Amino acid sequence: MSTQTPNGLDPFEKPFEWTDLDQRAVDTARLLAADAVQKVGNGHPGTAMSLAPAAYTIFQKAMRHDPADPEWTGRDRFVLSPGHTSLTLYTQLFLSGYELELDDLKAFRTQGSKTPGHPEYGHTAGVETTTGPLGQGVANAVGMAMAARYERGLFDPEAPEGTSPFDHTIWAIVSDGDLEEGVSAEASSLAGHQKLGNLVFLYDDNHISIEGDTATAFSEDVLKRYEAYGWHVQRITPREDGDVDVKALYEALAAAKAETSRPSIIAMRTIIAWPAPNAQNTEASHGSALGDDEVAATKRALGFDPEQSFIAEEKVLAHTRGALDRGAEAHAAWDKQLAEWRAANPERSELLDRIVAGRLPEGWEQALPAFETGKKVATRAASGKVLQALGPVIPELWGGSADLAGSNNTTIDKTSSFLPVGNPLPEASPYGRTVHFGIREFSMAAEMNGIALHGNTRIYGGTFLVFSDYMRNAVRMSALMQLPVTYVWTHDSVGLGEDGPTHQPVEHLASLRAIPGLNVVRPADANETAIAWREILRRGSVKPAPHGLALTRQGVPTYEANENAAKGGYVLVEASKETPDLILIATGSEVQLAVEARETLEAEGVATRVVSMPSVEWFEEQEQAYKESVLPAAVKARVAVEAGIGLTWYRYVGDAGRIVSLEHFGASADANILFREFGFTAENVAAKARESLAAARA
Repeated sequence: MSTQTPNGLDPFEKPFEWTDLDQRAVDTARLLAADAVQKVGNGHPGTAMSLAPAAYTIFQKAMRHDPADPEWTGRDRFVLSPGHTSLTLYTQLFLSGYELELDDLKAFRTQGSKTPGHPEYGHTAGVETTTGPLGQGVANAVGMAMAARYERGLFDPEAPEGTSPFDHTIWAIVSDGDLEEGVSAEASSLAGHQKLGNLVFLYDDNHISIEGDTATAFSEDVLKRYEAYGWHVQRITPREDGDVDVKALYEALAAAKAETSRPSIIAMRTIIAWPAPNAQNTEASHGSALGDDEVAATKRALGFDPEQSFIAEEKVLAHTRGALDRGAEAHAAWDKQLAEWRAANPERSELLDRIVAGRLPEGWEQALPAFETGKKVATRAASGKVLQALGPVIPELWGGSADLAGSNNTTIDKTSSFLPVGNPLPEASPYGRTVHFGIREFSMAAEMNGIALHGNTRIYGGTFLVFSDYMRNAVRMSALMQLPVTYVWTHDSVGLGEDGPTHQPVEHLASLRAIPGLNVVRPADANETAIAWREILRRGSVKPAPHGLALTRQGVPTYEANENAAKGGYVLVEASKETPDLILIATGSEVQLAVEARETLEAEGVATRVVSMPSVEWFEEQEQAYKESVLPAAVKARVAVEAGIGLTWYRYVGDAGRIVSLEHFGASADANILFREFGFTAENVAAKARESLAAARA
């Protein structure tokens, strides 16, 4: 249990009060939601109406936040996992005094408004994450809670529980739909295992889904499931009239916050669209406007003028925007606490300032390993050596794997595992560097998003490239939010060999490159891998975006390091004359084939340039003059080589070009046999080059 003492930072230090103005504010939120959907003609009014008392209680009575400073480091976080009920959040942001105005609610779901259909991170002040598809908000919240614990370990690990400026709570509203999605089960299982006592879920148990009563598909005892996960569980029942019992809710929230040895979930039975006379408890109210008559009837039931829309009385706003005063008070108390911490921890204070500013340590690049040329090294092994070298100099860098650390080479520190107090493993530490995500690829990616959103740390996570399919939607959300997360995807081709086609990626590189905003990096060798990590970490500070490293299982030759690898594409081996006759473009383990084929072609009198292109996305960012210097438009004879489908390469090879690719699934055999059988040989590359030369001259 918490040992926190009164310090002006905990809203639960104040006695619970519920006045007529509180109730009027809740009813105002309900009607604003109904009016907003009615005006635009589409949306999800029902849940926003029934959840208004709960969201109001969290924002006005339970959560530590400052509407005047939505990025305040000391704030609690709030995650609305069922993002379709975005008005649940928007109405509270408006009432609390964030940047939203009444006109923004009137512009709900319209082009350019601050109130899009689902809340979007970076678009609306106070929105902590783009939860989007159901279930991922659960995992985002788990990731935030993990990040909060790791952050505490960075800055204030010795402080008694509840006394650190880095202690805060992650609040989340979750729905039936969230808890039906498998990703929420993965994340909730991990949260229980990690004993994330700074995490509180409020489960909106409204028994309604798009197809009607949840009895159509959902009948388990959710609280028993969460109890089995190791969570603290509570249930609150509605008042006799069907509305939320706010006093019982407040007491449950207080008990959940006080329980710091386990995550908490509160099941709250609600009636969707309450108190709409005819629409309440119907599936229609989930995703459709109530209709003018029903909205008017609801207003009459709540004592509002049915002829008026978007009613926000001055007395109500004066009351709810007391959140600004409470936020300023809590912020000032936190500033005082932080100043005391700074005085006692000058070195950690400097670390905090550096990390918050987004700066990496001075001279950190000097820790990067350099690899001996000629020697064969798997790029997954090179990546592991980079992580182990950077760990001691970049303390905010942490991560792990979906139970594949030995294969992914993602163990940054073998002596320090991120595990809760009481875990029996000798390397366990609540503030450990190495995260064991378990065999939960999807939730790992969504948790990494939550970790990045929380801020103040740099996260990576690994699995096999073929399993990026499991993670794909969370990877898409990384790109949508432009989060600096790093995916370490190893075993990047049929070169993994005997595990066979189920484990051999074929379409994955092209498929991942199709995600806007995701940078896919497939290094040719160990030195390119080190440069790739350097560029990824550098970009995390100046140009945040997710990156996916595609790394080999098998050893590949090591070439001289070339700084232009950070530009995504560069001339690895120049042709024998200034303007080449032919250009070979390759990535990853196939670069060696291009280099070998060049030797054959040069011996035949064909001036051949080899271009290594570890990242198409980085290359496309470069100025046209640089791209022209690497791939001169005048050189029409080109061959692209990559052990996957060739979709990426058509725009680079042109009409006369050829592509050595893999347009079918793999097989279970030794990697060398597979490469030979599928045409990934220097001889085949040279043959395709001759075809391209002939086509270019025709």
